[in-house]
Amino acid sequence: MKDDRNQKAFDTQMNCRTHVPMRTRLQAVLAILLLQANLALAFEPAPAQQSTQAPPAVAPDTPAPTATTAPATQPTLAQTMQQQAAVPPQQPFYVELPHSRKPFSPYRPSTAPELNLANSPRLQNLMRDGKLYISLDDAIALAIENNLDLAYFRYNFPISQTDYARTKAGGSANGVNTGIVQSSTQGGFSGGNSGGGGSSGGGAAAGAGGIVTSTLGAGTAVPSFDPFINFKGFVDHNVTQEANQSQVGVPLFKENTIEGLVYYTQSFPLGTNVNINYQGERLTNNSPYFAINPELFSNFQFVLSQHLLAGFGFATNRRYMQIAKQNMQITDLAFRQQVIATVTQVENIYWDLVNAYQDEQIKENLLAFSQKTLSDDQKQLELGAIPAMQVMKDGSDVATSEGDLTVARATLRLNELLMKNAITKTDDPTIAVMPVIPLDTKGPDNPNATKSIDDLIAQAEKKRPDAAQDEIAMQKAAQNLQSIKSTLLPTLDAYGVYAGSGTAGEKNPNCHLGADQCASDVPPGFGDMFKNTFNYTAPEYQFGINLQINLRNRQAKADQFRTVLEYRQTQITFEEQKKTIRFDVRNSQFALQQAQARVDAAQKSNDLAQRTFDITKEEQKLGAKSNYDTLVAQHALAITQSALVAAKTEYEKRKVDIDRATGETLERMGVSIDDAKTGVVSHAP
Repeated sequence: MKDDRNQKAFDTQMNCRTHVPMRTRLQAVLAILLLQANLALAFEPAPAQQSTQAPPAVAPDTPAPTATTAPATQPTLAQTMQQQAAVPPQQPFYVELPHSRKPFSPYRPSTAPELNLANSPRLQNLMRDGKLYISLDDAIALAIENNLDLAYFRYNFPISQTDYARTKAGGSANGVNTGIVQSSTQGGFSGGNSGGGGSSGGGAAAGAGGIVTSTLGAGTAVPSFDPFINFKGFVDHNVTQEANQSQVGVPLFKENTIEGLVYYTQSFPLGTNVNINYQGERLTNNSPYFAINPELFSNFQFVLSQHLLAGFGFATNRRYMQIAKQNMQITDLAFRQQVIATVTQVENIYWDLVNAYQDEQIKENLLAFSQKTLSDDQKQLELGAIPAMQVMKDGSDVATSEGDLTVARATLRLNELLMKNAITKTDDPTIAVMPVIPLDTKGPDNPNATKSIDDLIAQAEKKRPDAAQDEIAMQKAAQNLQSIKSTLLPTLDAYGVYAGSGTAGEKNPNCHLGADQCASDVPPGFGDMFKNTFNYTAPEYQFGINLQINLRNRQAKADQFRTVLEYRQTQITFEEQKKTIRFDVRNSQFALQQAQARVDAAQKSNDLAQRTFDITKEEQKLGAKSNYDTLVAQHALAITQSALVAAKTEYEKRKVDIDRATGETLERMGVSIDDAKTGVVSHAP
């Protein structure tokens, strides 16, 4: 009995020292055992249906993601906005080359329609309660209608048509600038292996440290195929003092001349040239020694010439036209490449926006939890249950969370700005301060992740616009090899001339010569003179050849051989571009697989952090952990949540990049190239 009393006294003493009841001690022991068991299970992969991960909190104004268990009677905000009444579309882009049958139209300047810098009405339909709610499809549609890079590139189509029009007249091709523009879609492609569909070939021809002139389009001179007419007319009065009057019979010989000359010339692509000349004049004088006064005279000449060696054939004389046609094809392909680059950039900007938006929510949740922990510990401090140092740590944590939230909000504002810059034409003060709410948090599934590399490469070589551009560049180089051969040949022209002339005039009433000398059989009138010029009265024929031979021909030979060498360089460039495409596809596939692995790893890390947080929170309720321990676990969970969001964003961007690398961006996103050309989206992406 004494021993029992001593034992009870000892237990009472120990309970008094610790101020912890026996029940609390048992709860603590159970909590420790529970912690050990849960930590052991935490390292095992959890079944998908038993995941305890808490998704990032959603702000009140954020549209809820579509869930499989959501009732069909309550559609999401994204579905509601898609069901809104369609807004009237903006005017399509259309610039027609000047064409008129009016006689003076070719000599008057033309102008293009004024720029339309108003944002498309589609943008207004996506605004709600002072916010811009936008899905990925909306962003792409707005970019097609409003992006200034695409608006700039659309003018290349009429520019290429003007180039073709001038080559039809025999002019050289000025070329079209088909470089990809990305001025208004900055901020995308955060990954190192993303690209804009890269322009192919031709960069090496720019030269280094000097001007290099390519032999593309070189050959014999191409004449103008437009007809030219030249008219010259004058009236002349001339007085000559005669030293010997026996020549003209008067001391002062006076002449009055009225003359008109007309020249017409036109060349044809076969190497044929036509010249038609007409000259007419009327001469009067005061001499008594002329039987006819005034004298009328006219002359007609038709000259037909044909190149037989150098400059002969359609291939030589229409080479600029062929180049312009191919440039039009390249312009069309380059525009497709521009659309791919713009859509790819917009997709990347969108996923960066989603990342920034979700990261801000994570930081807001962490700050709210830190503030609640601080408030709870301040109450505990007032009761004397915890030391003051604990509250100081909580305050420091709140300050850190506030700083992280400030950075996250600044990043979100920047990504909102980048998105608005990509989908608008002009700055709107209302839109400039308007928050942008992304509606999609996950992109569509991409089957390219499971395709073999050989299938992806074959797909890229078939669909990528730059691959087709390289094919056309090879065709142009091969045609250039053929057309420049004409310059090596001597110039041999065959020509024929037909001419006729007519003379008329009235008898000179002041003729002082004899009757026979003052007599004349020429008709007196202008009509008779003109008729005799063309009625075979006084014809002239001439046929001949003109041969010119450069005995050394060094310049033409050097240019021709240089063309061969440049063709070999083009072949190397073509093979290099094919290797580049293959490397790009392989790199994109590897990056996609790597991004998927990062998502899986980040998901596991986030699951572990979530379980740790849940366990710590339960232990806090049991008294085995403090508020600060739970706050540390919450911090670790927030870090893994941010890492998971970043990994998912990178994965979406890798899916975007492999679409670009394989040339499937427009098909995968449902973008119509015809809509992109007009700047009006008539088919929803």
